[in-house]
Amino acid sequence: MKLFLTLLALFGLTAGLSAQLGASGQPETFTRQDSLRGSITPERAWWDLNYYSLDLRVNPEEKSLSGTNTIRYRVLEPATRMQIDLQQPLQIDSVWQDGQRLDVTSEGNAHFVHLRKIQRPGTFEAVHVAYSGKPREAVRAPWDGGFSWDTDSRGQPFAATSCQGLGASAWWPNKDHMYDEPDSMAIAVRIPKPLMNVSNGRLRQVTDHGDSRTYHWFVSNPINNYGVNVNIADYAHFGDTYAGENGDLDLDYYVLPENLEKAKNQFGQVPLMLEAFEHWFGPYPFYEDSFKLVEVPYLGMEHQSSVTYGNGYSNGYLGRDLSGTGWGLKFDFIIIHEAGHEWFANNITYRDIADMWIHEGFTAYSENLYLDYHFGTEAAAAYVIGTRRNIKNDRPLIGTYGVNREGSPDMYYKGANMLHTLRQLVEDDALWRSVLRGLNAEFRHQTVTTAQVEHYMSERTGKNLSAFFDQYLRTTMIPTLEYRRVGDRLEFRYTEIVDGFDMPIRILANGEPRWIFPEADWKSEPLKADAVLGFDANFYIHKKPVPAP
Repeated sequence: MKLFLTLLALFGLTAGLSAQLGASGQPETFTRQDSLRGSITPERAWWDLNYYSLDLRVNPEEKSLSGTNTIRYRVLEPATRMQIDLQQPLQIDSVWQDGQRLDVTSEGNAHFVHLRKIQRPGTFEAVHVAYSGKPREAVRAPWDGGFSWDTDSRGQPFAATSCQGLGASAWWPNKDHMYDEPDSMAIAVRIPKPLMNVSNGRLRQVTDHGDSRTYHWFVSNPINNYGVNVNIADYAHFGDTYAGENGDLDLDYYVLPENLEKAKNQFGQVPLMLEAFEHWFGPYPFYEDSFKLVEVPYLGMEHQSSVTYGNGYSNGYLGRDLSGTGWGLKFDFIIIHEAGHEWFANNITYRDIADMWIHEGFTAYSENLYLDYHFGTEAAAAYVIGTRRNIKNDRPLIGTYGVNREGSPDMYYKGANMLHTLRQLVEDDALWRSVLRGLNAEFRHQTVTTAQVEHYMSERTGKNLSAFFDQYLRTTMIPTLEYRRVGDRLEFRYTEIVDGFDMPIRILANGEPRWIFPEADWKSEPLKADAVLGFDANFYIHKKPVPAP
């Protein structure tokens, strides 16, 4: 993918320790390892990732793997050192280029390859990295990820990967920073019979070795590192075709045999999801690579074109409604949420995990839009407003740049309610839909920053949203509307706001909607003393009546 070298000044390598505020409100320290993982180091910046060819052998019985990754790249600037990432306890066995074995210096999980060949700008080169070992075992996948090792009801191995945040280098060597994606990728996985491996993209070939088989997958679109996955089981397979905006889309489902009938029923929500999200967001971004839903031994995750599923074949989130309204039981949370990430995470990908709200805020909001499309706007509004009960306002949605640290988990439902509020301000659903579809067209298959998203949405809506985004993304303050009634007037102002925040809201006077325009200073509007006053709950603010002077 195209590199953005101007980011180097923003994400420079931090050699020492830097203090930030953590979730507890106490200073959080970051180490050189955090910077090596989370910044665009000089050893990353000079080469533009073009292609991966990952070839590995997995031994489920020993919970081990070995293999190679061929990394092809375009030279941007002359250099002699290349950073490749691989997390302990896995180890790099050797690295070579053009038949020459290269020296490697390791610093924790960052490995610096000493190149012998002159790297000429504009040329394409490749290095081959051989590695092996027992990868980190997931503790609570997908949040504390790695390799999940399990068995099915018949005692057959059942294994899968998940690594967002932790990093793909937990199980394969790569350039483990989100700013640079390969344009395409080959994934070959050899496993014992009768097991099957399901990975991203399309299955090109299965090679039989007698006691084992190699499954060859190919991804023809750019893919982020954590979106690459391996899923291993004695799967049953069925499929369908969806007639979408860009033609026929192949749908493939891989599930444990004992769950085949339940899956055929539950996965009927996939076409409904595609219909809703293509309406709101535009065409599914990866027609060339198909859409797969794959059962795994954990809850599920948004692996590109290979979405993983473990929600027990029931609606809600493990059978629960996260909104408390009943509407969350109208859909399977994992199918809708994780597939929503195909647009926001896999099509549009954050460049630094500090901007992870771009993934989770828009995708949590997609749950609302799914309901809007199939059940109506009132149902959708009730759901997203109901999810406010999950918001803690513990720290800002934007994290710390350059050290692989995301913001608050509020990025899900505070992010969704921020976007729902913005829809009210736009006050034009056709325009709002064009903004969401436009994001996916403008930034198709790209990595982005919060600044780019803010600028685009301000430009397309015709509104200066700088203070709006500062308020909801960069502080923990929720705008508080103080109001009082004085005779035939309503007086009001905002507190707990950033400078320049002046978001209008709708009130209800005897049930009739009207706009008011609060600011930091007191303002007033006519309102009859006997009028029944209400506030439109679609705006994510706090309300506080205060005594009249």
